[in-house]
Amino acid sequence: MADVLTEKQRSYCMSRIRGRDTGPELTLRRAVWAEGLRYRVRNRLKGRPDIVFASARVAVFVDGCFWHGCPAHSVKPKTRAAFWAEKIDRNKARDTEIRTVLRREGWTVLRFWEHEIEGALLRVVARVRATVEKGMARNQP
Repeated sequence: MADVLTEKQRSYCMSRIRGRDTGPELTLRRAVWAEGLRYRVRNRLKGRPDIVFASARVAVFVDGCFWHGCPAHSVKPKTRAAFWAEKIDRNKARDTEIRTVLRREGWTVLRFWEHEIEGALLRVVARVRATVEKGMARNQP
């Protein structure tokens, strides 16, 4: 099926998609905060993690199913398929590079799909809590 929007309209719609403070990201931040875990969202780490627990050296990323190619939920666009396939492949490669760099610098990296946050929030929060507590114990003198 052809796109019902003009190229200019589609470009405008796509430009309005947020890169930060997305619904799943805000949901996770609220839940983690309610658990008593304190974090930072503004940071200078490579890849700009969505949530950072600096003292535990834990970086958390919330990945959108479409933008990062979720194997369960990613839908391949019918228009400009080659462009989107290349873009999503670049995103995946960048995710891998960022994880490698942060781990090399001593950070623990957690990545969650948006559908995990929407469907299993308590499990995600429990994993974040356990990882932060483990990081705190490891970094104490």
